[in-house]
Amino acid sequence: MKSEKLLERQIWIVDFGSQYTQLITRKTRELGYSGEIITLSECRELFENGQLPEALILSGGPQSVFEDENDYSFIFSKTDLPILGICYGMQLLGRYFEGKVERGTIGEYGHAEINFEQGHLFENCPSKVNVWMSHSDHISVVPKDFDVVIKSHNGLIAGIQHQSRKILGLQFHPEVEHSDHGKDILNHFLRNIAELKSEWSAGQMLEEATELVRSIGKKKVLCAFSGGVDSLVAAMLSHHVLGDDLHCFFVDHGLLRPQDLGHIKLLQEKLPLNIEIIDVKEFFLNKLKGLSDPEDKRKMIGTTFIEVFEKKVHEYEKDHGIQFDYLLQGTLYPDVIESISPHEKDGKSVTIKSHHNVGGLPERMKLKLLEPLRYLFKDEVRKLGEELHLEHSWVYRHPFPGPGIGIRVLGELKPESVVKVQHSDQILFEELNNHGLYQSTWQALTVLLPVKTVGVKGDARAYEEVICLRMVNSSDGMTATWSDMPRDFLTKVSSRITNEVKGVTRVVYDITSKPPGTIEWE
Repeated sequence: MKSEKLLERQIWIVDFGSQYTQLITRKTRELGYSGEIITLSECRELFENGQLPEALILSGGPQSVFEDENDYSFIFSKTDLPILGICYGMQLLGRYFEGKVERGTIGEYGHAEINFEQGHLFENCPSKVNVWMSHSDHISVVPKDFDVVIKSHNGLIAGIQHQSRKILGLQFHPEVEHSDHGKDILNHFLRNIAELKSEWSAGQMLEEATELVRSIGKKKVLCAFSGGVDSLVAAMLSHHVLGDDLHCFFVDHGLLRPQDLGHIKLLQEKLPLNIEIIDVKEFFLNKLKGLSDPEDKRKMIGTTFIEVFEKKVHEYEKDHGIQFDYLLQGTLYPDVIESISPHEKDGKSVTIKSHHNVGGLPERMKLKLLEPLRYLFKDEVRKLGEELHLEHSWVYRHPFPGPGIGIRVLGELKPESVVKVQHSDQILFEELNNHGLYQSTWQALTVLLPVKTVGVKGDARAYEEVICLRMVNSSDGMTATWSDMPRDFLTKVSSRITNEVKGVTRVVYDITSKPPGTIEWE
């Protein structure tokens, strides 16, 4: 069963496995409405207990409705419940209300133009809009008591609305950035059809996160502190409740950028947090010697983190008589979604990469996890940072992954390879600031590629390595587009790297968006 906090959410989003489901939550929150993702079995259990949301959203999903044998009468029989069906959710509406759903033969994937039918123009939307389609099955005959409100450019039914009940079905994905006016379309359902009143704000988020920390009582808490916005916000809001019972450990594993250690030392000086730097560079690099597979490296870094923390905690027990009860982590919703399915029973989310937080430590040391940001997105955490009056440059610092440069050296982590990335990344960081472009991109990084290429240095032929620049814009890390940076800036960065970084003769720029790529290369 979900926590009691779920029962206070206005909107429940039933997850049918779409890669975009979490974006529905994000968009509804941006519009000022609180929402949370649940599974179908959780929804059934809550409904059977007489607990209902103010509105229900049925997500898209990778399956065909022809393979779905679930009985949805427990949902659709609630005649007063506002329901939005997106893609797969719309097809479920069509089938339940005795329309005709056909297996797709051509399908629609990617951008498509939709047309709002006469008399059904959505608020703030023009008559024609480009949206993101991703489906094969489709409704070919409209269910009884429904009207067609939107059609796609090729005449397929793209939106249906019940004539008397608060039910809307959309064949496309309004929640993704690729859908123009997607937020307006969602807001039309939430405000005009479901008649909800907005109540989600940074103040509300801070209150909930603080309440979660307060609920553990007077306990000793260990924080896995990275200095990034996630761990910083988690630590600061927890410190307001816990005071000196919060201890922050920063692990210098030798896979940091020059800017990272300087940032931590600045935080030590300016904040009331108890931050201890643990220098274990050689220990980590020895553990990683010979490993080249990305998952092997991630897992070894995670395992070694656990060893370091375990040793440090035992020292605190022995030397200071401190027994820790909780591990505080700045885990965010995208971390949860991409690492494991967030649902205990029938969640369908696919694992994309291993969770980069200290996953095994709580079990090894019998610690409970404290994750006050677990169901928030990056942009929401930044808002919390502003609510906490943290410096703007700290709150809007570029993300940096837990494994650090360990996943930015493709292949084996040799000390000289780590140095190449550290040096090139520092040049990129300096030139972003010199050109006033640091906030023009959401995340910037350099990657050392496992290839060599011919070059010329001085009058001699060189056969050296390649650095790839990666800069993307995003709001939450779930989707991202490559940053179109100025030519003179890229030229300067390339020139400095090839001249100043020993062993590099070529610089390339990654122009892949997410999807299909990921932000990090490993």
